[in-house]
Amino acid sequence: MLKIKLRRMGAPKKPSYRIVISDSRSARNGAFLEIIGHYDPMTNPETVSIEADKAKDWMTKGAQPTDTVTRLLKKAGVLE
Repeated sequence: MLKIKLRRMGAPKKPSYRIVISDSRSARNGAFLEIIGHYDPMTNPETVSIEADKAKDWMTKGAQPTDTVTRLLKKAGVLE
């Protein structure tokens, strides 16, 4: 099954994340199919940038977002 999940980037103690499509069995920073956005929790307020058309396209293909990504998609206006 495909998952929409966060991939950690950045320096130690200064995380930033990429929102990626990957197999549910792959590791957090393992192989992925496509990058659909970015998330930076260190800014105030947190920065969320998601390509809505790609996210919707992958969800119609069966990709399931994780709990955190679901919250970010709602914040970005992709989900209700």
